[in-house]
Amino acid sequence: IDEIHLLNDDRGAIIETVVARSLRYQETSGQPVRLVALSATLPNYQDVAAFMRVDGENLFYFDSSYRPIPLDTTFVGITEPNPMRLMAKLNEVCYDFVMEKVKGGHQVMVFVHSRGDTYKTACT
Repeated sequence: IDEIHLLNDDRGAIIETVVARSLRYQETSGQPVRLVALSATLPNYQDVAAFMRVDGENLFYFDSSYRPIPLDTTFVGITEPNPMRLMAKLNEVCYDFVMEKVKGGHQVMVFVHSRGDTYKTACT
């Protein structure tokens, strides 16, 4: 299950159903079921593992120390109460930051919350 962090999203019910049915099949048939869940952005991985009934020795968490090339993370705070202006300001600040890094010869990866946001960000 890629993007397991989407459990808390619109498609979360589908993911939850797939997990529940898989676990129920295992219980009723006695046949083992292997579920692999992936996410690059899952701070509560232990909670999700508990939901999926993962034994401790079968839970694998890879932090940034496993990366062959270290990543820098930058957080920018913007205080704008109007949601539309907030999104516009976020895009503007992100674009300016990305362009500064790219012009400096660096590579940049921008994470957004959904496929739709990826498309919107790319078109901005």
